Amino acid sequence: MSRDPEEVNKLTESTYKNVMEQFNPGLRNLVNLGRSYEKAAAAMSLAGRAYFDAVSKIGENAAVSPVSRELGVVLMEISEVQKKIHLELEENFKKFHKEIIAELEKKTEMDVKYMTATFKRYQTEHKLKLDSLERSQSDLKKLRRKSQGKNAIKYESKESECIETITSRQEEIQRFIAEGCREALLEEKRRFCFLVDKHCTFSYQISSFHDKARDALNAKLPSWQEKCSDATKVPDSVLSMIEGLRTPVSVTPQPSPVLSHSSAQSTDVPKPPPAPPLKAQTSPLVDMFSPAAPKASVTTQRSSVSSGEDGSLSRSISVSTGLNMIKRPKVRTIFPHTAGSNDTLLSFEEGDVITLLIPEEKDGWLYGELDKTRQRGWFPSSYCRPYIEPLGSSSVTPARSVSVANLADQDRGAMVLPPPDYNDSSPTRTAPFKSTQSSPEHTVSEPNGIPKLPFLGGGNPFTTVKLRPTVTNDRSAPII
Repeated sequence: MSRDPEEVNKLTESTYKNVMEQFNPGLRNLVNLGRSYEKAAAAMSLAGRAYFDAVSKIGENAAVSPVSRELGVVLMEISEVQKKIHLELEENFKKFHKEIIAELEKKTEMDVKYMTATFKRYQTEHKLKLDSLERSQSDLKKLRRKSQGKNAIKYESKESECIETITSRQEEIQRFIAEGCREALLEEKRRFCFLVDKHCTFSYQISSFHDKARDALNAKLPSWQEKCSDATKVPDSVLSMIEGLRTPVSVTPQPSPVLSHSSAQSTDVPKPPPAPPLKAQTSPLVDMFSPAAPKASVTTQRSSVSSGEDGSLSRSISVSTGLNMIKRPKVRTIFPHTAGSNDTLLSFEEGDVITLLIPEEKDGWLYGELDKTRQRGWFPSSYCRPYIEPLGSSSVTPARSVSVANLADQDRGAMVLPPPDYNDSSPTRTAPFKSTQSSPEHTVSEPNGIPKLPFLGGGNPFTTVKLRPTVTNDRSAPII
């Protein structure tokens, strides 16, 4: 089918303009949309991983149950397979970015420049050839006007040469237009072929991805479906356990164990951590506040108190009543102490009150509970002094199993003992001292009559001692 050269030229120019004005801007838009597609796929993959991580956690909880253990394993397997599928999808989109988006972005910038230069060169050459043809046609017209006179034979040869030139230039223009149209159409097709080829490659990758995902799921789906087919099925081990509970078993009740004094005390105070292996450091300022108090074993003092009380007072022992109370000694800190990285030691500030949980001193260490924080630990005995509670306040701990109540507790508020610096060194005491005044500043011993422990001795004796009337058998004078 033959067409007019001018129509072919218009087709060529429209082809170039279509590539420059439609195709290349379309590629730019395609690159932007491709990036949005990547972001959406990445967000979907991230949300999918988070979702199936939550599914896996639910499966872990179900795996602990004796009935739903198999279903929990199924949920974890589903999560693992789905996460592998999402990872494979991410790999495919990485290839999509590298092989399509990046290539389109690079070739679009280059193609704009190339197509602009090619179209401009085609238009320039076409215009030059048209100008040359027009000049030849103008020369032919001039020769024909001149040959109409007497000298027609003279211009006949020139006219034939001019006609041949015009014919050759027309043929040349036609060939140029045909070749230019062919080149323009091929340039357009090459670009569409590139775009189709890249997306075919991506489609193959997506198809392979779906095949892998289908194979991975088809390999597991039957077993997964089988595990959840019957919601009323119970494992044999659980059934045997339930049947065992339904069968009555005769059990002869055992007598309740008799609680001893030591066991009752052990329930009251939790077992402390072992004392530090090194001997506690003595504070360098402890001697500035009080002279060294004589120390005696706690066991000796306790035996002296018990022996003295056995001679004068009787004891009432109540076992497992849960109503009697045991009072614990307290101390007030005179220096701050820091435990550091040792979690068995107790940190405190100056002036804090500590309740002693273990009254026995071990290599200079005491074990107690800080009242304001309820923290427990070992601390140096030289960092504290006895704490005298104000009247009307008491801190007692219930004894659940065994409680020993002194019959003389009714008037223990009126009982006052002399300061420990004036205690007699004899191991026994004939009778407790009674005073007509019960001032807090005179009260330096425990309200139940138990003398102060040796590690709690100290304090300035001249700040608290007041003169009292001399009584018979007064042993409060210091021993020289």
